[in-house]
Amino acid sequence: MNRLVAILAVFLPVAACAAAPATPERAAEICEEKARAAQGPTGSVSVGANSNTGPYSDVQISLTSDYLAGRDPNDVYAECIYDQTGAAPIRPLVLR
Repeated sequence: MNRLVAILAVFLPVAACAAAPATPERAAEICEEKARAAQGPTGSVSVGANSNTGPYSDVQISLTSDYLAGRDPNDVYAECIYDQTGAAPIRPLVLR
């Protein structure tokens, strides 16, 4: 029984934090990035050299399921905001 109480004492505060809705501003930041990723592939390329290991390169490409499914980034944004806050977006989606 004491072990159960100790486990609950550790995990209940963590679960309470995870269940708290995001602020509208933070949700907008998270969801704008998600909508941006729904527009198309994202990625980066790194090329360089150093005196210890010589030349190096790295390529990273990301595809989201929203992009592959052809979802509208505006729909992705609105749904994400609702999932994060339980309310409609406080500002429109502006993609750069």
